[in-house]
Amino acid sequence: MGTVTLLKILGQGSNGVVFVGFQRTLKRQVAVKILLKGPGTSNTSRQLFHQEAEMVAALNHPNIVPIYEMGEADDCYFQVMQLVKGEDLETIITDRLKNPLPTKRTIPVDDCVRIVRQLLDALGYAHDEGVIHQDIKPANTLMEERSRRPLVADFGIARTLEAEIRDTGVIVGSPLYMAPERVNQQISDARSDIYSAGVMLFKMLVGTLPLAEHDPIQLLVRKSRDPASIFTKKPSEVSSAVDSDMEKIILTATAAEPRARYQTCREFDLALEDYRAQM
Repeated sequence: MGTVTLLKILGQGSNGVVFVGFQRTLKRQVAVKILLKGPGTSNTSRQLFHQEAEMVAALNHPNIVPIYEMGEADDCYFQVMQLVKGEDLETIITDRLKNPLPTKRTIPVDDCVRIVRQLLDALGYAHDEGVIHQDIKPANTLMEERSRRPLVADFGIARTLEAEIRDTGVIVGSPLYMAPERVNQQISDARSDIYSAGVMLFKMLVGTLPLAEHDPIQLLVRKSRDPASIFTKKPSEVSSAVDSDMEKIILTATAAEPRARYQTCREFDLALEDYRAQM
């Protein structure tokens, strides 16, 4: 990060800290995500990080936050990326829940469909390029202030974390959005991202998910032992905005078994396209 000066903290999550930085060579503000290494960081994770850096740097899609640079220091990995002016979807969902009018407490269905379809287009493109995100969630989806365009962030971090998981036995990620096969440390693929996108669509539509467990550790345990019981109610039982057709889409995307889900982002997207055409 020799050409970037860190200015202030922009946000902090389970996977690292994001700073606003100034890239001196091009005289522009950037976002810098720093991921601290674990005490037992392995050669496997180091090698994988550098492989990911090359693949992620090549991604070029209007709904993916551009990565300018990925690198490694003695005690951390880092990404230098476009600074997006806007809020993340998690903040938007939380703020809407505070609205005094019940009808304004969730994102309109049409907007949810539009956002998730653009997200799926970005993920499908990345999957075709051999990159699986593995940490899709509202907090990693930024809504550009002017265009209201969703942009997916944090490509290239999750797969490095996955290597840490295999070597240390510690699960790193977002329990709520994590696909069951990832909890059980099985091989994950594009369908893991599809599961996460399905949970995200559910959350956007209802605001507060009907969870059997709210404690992250207990949620992971339940996902490992009985992943079909994560939600205590069907989507239509939580919100009248979710009809039977949308419910079927959500339940397919979030099926506990990967083979029961949509197999590709395109398949998921086509289901949403058909739904939107009937609205």
